[in-house]
Amino acid sequence: MTCHRCQTEAFKFGIQNGFQRYRCKTCGRTFSNIPATVRPLDSMRVEPQKAYQVVQMLCEGVGIRAIERLTGLNRRTVLGVLETAGRKCAVLLDAKIRDVQCSTVQCDELYSFVFCREIQNKLHEIDKGEQYTYLGVDRESKLILSHYIGKREETSTDTFIADLRQRVKGAPQITTDGFVSYRPAIKNTFGNNVHFAQQVKQFADEVFLSKSVRRSLPKERRCVGVKTFIRIGNPDPALISTSHVERTNLSVRLFTRRYTRLTMGFSKKFENHRHAVALFIAHFNFCRVHSAHKKTPAMAAGLTEKPWTIEEMLVNAQQL
Repeated sequence: MTCHRCQTEAFKFGIQNGFQRYRCKTCGRTFSNIPATVRPLDSMRVEPQKAYQVVQMLCEGVGIRAIERLTGLNRRTVLGVLETAGRKCAVLLDAKIRDVQCSTVQCDELYSFVFCREIQNKLHEIDKGEQYTYLGVDRESKLILSHYIGKREETSTDTFIADLRQRVKGAPQITTDGFVSYRPAIKNTFGNNVHFAQQVKQFADEVFLSKSVRRSLPKERRCVGVKTFIRIGNPDPALISTSHVERTNLSVRLFTRRYTRLTMGFSKKFENHRHAVALFIAHFNFCRVHSAHKKTPAMAAGLTEKPWTIEEMLVNAQQL
């Protein structure tokens, strides 16, 4: 047996709860040889079934303090489950979603903020203020191929597109919104081995809308037209759309409490924000059956053969 931390030999150090314990000869750390199915969240001592319940609630949009009231666990324990499960789900997504065969990819950015709104971020700290979640979605399977959280700027876009390149195989057709940073990022990453188009929405002026429409529709939703620009290659005009990724944005807001607008559920720490997104995406890809094709996105993409349970998702993540 070797130590997980320093990868040196460890010797037997007694029995606990029926499992052999070991002690590292170098760092002195003790640990147990417990199977992933028994303890899927590393050293957390919360019962596995209780941990699965917490993860299920987190993936259904329940807030941290609400989970504390419903389960009887301390909110710090709930956050510990979120951090551990989110970290493992990020590893799972990175390992499983590779070289996916897809013909059409749609990309968009989803607004949120961490700790405070950008106007209150006086020191311009990179991990506070507005944070955009970049999503790349396969149009047919609805699989979330890639995601990245950061400022809406050129550096973040370059990182997101570089990660997307690792997830897809061949020369897909990509559609994005009109954000200017997509053009150099896709050109530098994919070269000419891609079909790329952008859709720019046109919005109505308030003076041309009736009072009832102005009251019922927020300003950013008053779309009256769309302009399409072909950037690279020869994309199929019938497949140029961002509707599917925008519908995925709605799912993120619906099932991730931290994206619910005008509430106190926003993230206070950037790392927890990333963990929550990774947890949602793993659950969305591998566990949630999509209404469009009655399969999970991973099944539709040929990555798995059946829907995973929360337990199977965490055990598979633990084994990586």
